[in-house]
Amino acid sequence: MTKEENNLIIAAQKGDRAAFEELIYLYDKNVLGIAYSFVGSNEDAKDIYQEVFLRVFKGIKKFEFRSEFSTWLYRITTNVCLTYRSQKKKLAYTSLDEEFDSEDGEPRSLAESITGEEKTDSKAISAEISEQIENGLEKLSPQQKMVFTLKHYKGYKIKEISSMMNCTEGTVKNYLFFATQKMREHLKDFLD
Repeated sequence: MTKEENNLIIAAQKGDRAAFEELIYLYDKNVLGIAYSFVGSNEDAKDIYQEVFLRVFKGIKKFEFRSEFSTWLYRITTNVCLTYRSQKKKLAYTSLDEEFDSEDGEPRSLAESITGEEKTDSKAISAEISEQIENGLEKLSPQQKMVFTLKHYKGYKIKEISSMMNCTEGTVKNYLFFATQKMREHLKDFLD
């Protein structure tokens, strides 16, 4: 933790909103990235992001500098993700008619953006692979999915994940081992 970050935390603990906003700015992309990797939806990730920083705002006075601020924040993030998933189970899909901004800035539907047989085939295969991976992730326990996501999508080390999830490195390795086994089993027929 840098001296500047330390000063921001102390000021935020005393009620300085500007200092708290600076802390948010330091970590907002990481929190949003973890949330998105876990839920796979921008809207759900934003909900998690808001809940995380609401909890941080309410609990910052209790932060005792026994760990890095980032570790404390990511522990809150993982807990919110796990809670969010158990509270809101929904099937995510993308409609061919759903509009998004294309490369030229014009709104287009997915159906309009798919042109040509070659592009259609590669996009269909990519979508199918993504769907199979997403389906496999949904079959994991919340803890397995969180560990798998943090390790393989966010690149965190086992030690960092154990700190974020407030469990031993052995427990993280166990979650990761079984998550990997389940994902291999789920994707076995698809990849053969």
